[in-house]
Amino acid sequence: MRPIEPNTPPNSPAWRVVHHPMMLLLLSVPMIFACAILSSAVGHILKASHTDAGGVAAAVIGAAIFFGAYWAFVRFVERRPVVEFAFRPALPELAIGIAGGIAILAAIVGVMALLGAYRVIGYNGPEILALPLAIGIFPGFSEEIALRALFFRLFERWLGSWAALVLSAFLFGFGHIFNPGATWVAAVGIAFEAGIMLAALYMITRRLWMAIGLHAAWNFAEGGIFGTPVSGLQVPGLLRPWIGGPELVTGGSFGPEASLPAMAVATTIGVALLYIAWRRGQFIAPSWVRRRQGPNPTTARS
Repeated sequence: MRPIEPNTPPNSPAWRVVHHPMMLLLLSVPMIFACAILSSAVGHILKASHTDAGGVAAAVIGAAIFFGAYWAFVRFVERRPVVEFAFRPALPELAIGIAGGIAILAAIVGVMALLGAYRVIGYNGPEILALPLAIGIFPGFSEEIALRALFFRLFERWLGSWAALVLSAFLFGFGHIFNPGATWVAAVGIAFEAGIMLAALYMITRRLWMAIGLHAAWNFAEGGIFGTPVSGLQVPGLLRPWIGGPELVTGGSFGPEASLPAMAVATTIGVALLYIAWRRGQFIAPSWVRRRQGPNPTTARS
């Protein structure tokens, strides 16, 4: 299949340079940093109220900042419709992603429980859910826009699906190495278990909704339901657990994402999703291969 191409005016060398995937990547980096800085500033202002609503509002506004910047980037720099955020399939794809994220975390925690590393010792009320909601909403939007909508998509258009998958998964894993309690095991785990799965969801749908829903629900369920650390952040959940045993089983202070159960469950699902994308012809060949193939290329399976 063909990648999502920018709308390059004919006979315009300047736009051809701007619309090269590497140039678009370079242009997107300062935009991402600006969104992160603005979101952080908004967060500091709203969290100064020391209310749960302030934290959730900061997450929603931060997500909106990333969404708005990406929309403007696509419309005015790439000069095309923002098909990655098509409105009609938004609710069903978000719902599928949310259900999938909760189910995957339940399976991971279930494996930990079977291995004697997790058991419930108490419960909390729903008033503790504000922080998990914020930790779900903001990274769900911001990281999927940065890593899948920009880095994966543009690397894929340039270097093909396989190279984009490796590079975006590496960036996703490396981006978590500075979190509290992070180790190289955690970074590699996230690269495999989430980097593959979330990119595969984008490849299957060519939209962001399902990946955003799964990413947000994963974070929310990890802390807000099961009470485990979320990428090194200690988050209270509806369940108050006892967690013990080898770090390879529990993930240690980083959380289940750094555990063997997460790597086994999520990576297996990610590989299965990749296979679905492959069967549906959603893999894209590198740009130089597509040029040789002409206007109606076969997929990267050829």
